[in-house]
Amino acid sequence: MAVTIRLRRMGAKKRPFYRLVATDSRKARDGRFIEILGYYHPIEKPARVSLDENKIYQWLDTGALTSDTVSAIFREVGLWDKWEKKKKGEDVAELKLKTELTERIKKKKPKKAEESS
Repeated sequence: MAVTIRLRRMGAKKRPFYRLVATDSRKARDGRFIEILGYYHPIEKPARVSLDENKIYQWLDTGALTSDTVSAIFREVGLWDKWEKKKKGEDVAELKLKTELTERIKKKKPKKAEESS
């Protein structure tokens, strides 16, 4: 069984929040999961993240893969750096994870030049 750490959509219509879950990679996005590992609230400004580090490290040690979005969240929060240092045996007691994500700047679409005839 290939275990994946990914997001599970919850919440009302047009007001989503997500749970980070460990699940079998063959299951549906909102289907059965093994364990809840945290929460992600993208609607709030700034977006909030709550993670259970010990459970995540346990799953990563057993070979669980992460989805692209979860990897990006882990990188921004600082979990990847902390996990890499922990694997090397370095002291990670002073490293703290962020609980809020910085808002991304949306790219503006270039305006089309009107043809003058």
